[in-house]
Amino acid sequence: MAQWIAACGADDIDPEDVIPFEYDGRAYAIYRSPDDAYYATDGHCTHEQTLLCDGLVMGAVIECPKRNGRFDYTSGKALGAPVLADVRTYPAKVIDGTVYIDVA
Repeated sequence: MAQWIAACGADDIDPEDVIPFEYDGRAYAIYRSPDDAYYATDGHCTHEQTLLCDGLVMGAVIECPKRNGRFDYTSGKALGAPVLADVRTYPAKVIDGTVYIDVA
């Protein structure tokens, strides 16, 4: 069952950027793509648990700030060493200027 949580304002994130969000003791990363779509992933890299929100966004890719591992934030797919495990993604939607993510 879906559990939609208000994460931030749509304008809180610049295009091609990421911001942190915490809910119920968990860290998430919220992304805005260059074409104004919104995405969400777990907040930590699967390699060394570094916060992804401190990383660099390039198109649909987030680069971990610690070891430069990269993920496709639209699918969660790990894009090569040192990251081998995909990052979990969460559905995101915008309603009345607020970004919601389904944390279920």
